[in-house]
Amino acid sequence: MAAQDWLELAGKVAVVTGAAGGMGRAMAAGFAAAGAAVALLDRDAAGCEALAAELAAGGARTVALGCDATDEASTTAAAEAVVARLGPADILVNNAGILRPGPLASLGLAEWNALLAVNLTGYLLCAQAFGRGMIERGSGALVHVASIAATNPQPRSGAYSPSKAAVAMLSRQLALEWGPSGVRSNVVSPGLIRTPMSESFYATPGIKERREAMLPSRRIGTPTDIADAVLFLASPRASYINGAEILVDGGLGTVLMEQTPRPGF
Repeated sequence: MAAQDWLELAGKVAVVTGAAGGMGRAMAAGFAAAGAAVALLDRDAAGCEALAAELAAGGARTVALGCDATDEASTTAAAEAVVARLGPADILVNNAGILRPGPLASLGLAEWNALLAVNLTGYLLCAQAFGRGMIERGSGALVHVASIAATNPQPRSGAYSPSKAAVAMLSRQLALEWGPSGVRSNVVSPGLIRTPMSESFYATPGIKERREAMLPSRRIGTPTDIADAVLFLASPRASYINGAEILVDGGLGTVLMEQTPRPGF
């Protein structure tokens, strides 16, 4: 087997939500490079179209679809369009997400609901729209992008941490309910990843260096770091991994005791 075929994704149909964003673009490019056909879903239809043109220029089969993951009719229509233009989906990556900062004491209900609609409800709607066909065919893989904020509360970030914690539980429940039908569901939880959504953080002098100093790996993650983990979980190489979560955080989750003052250290 050639090295590039190790993941055995050639000929698969992969759906990526939030495909116009930094991590979504990296995932889509990774699937295309592995020989999969890729459906690009995002509310940013123009961004999807531009990415689709790039991937098609490299020989990939792809389709760009404007889709609002919070709307059931939109996700159902997207699923039907994917089947019509690429074939039945073998893989769904739930990646679309937003951040609406704000302290909980004053957070408005509209802001809370808007974030949950994208970061949680949208994951369920897409899982339903694409997962039903997987259940009928007896095979499929779901990968959901959560965050280290699912287990480490991120203050002044509104509903972000609760939404990501709920994604992790949603994935486990899907694994339990759909596993007997041949459909796997797993989570990738990114740590500090430099994307267009987080780029403004690094405009502050010294932030990059201070963050890197916290990490055992001593570097900020890239979208490709997340895409690599997603592709593995989506592939047949991960066929016995179900209901799991992979932290891709450069070791950030291990540093608590290192930062706790101790006499003699």
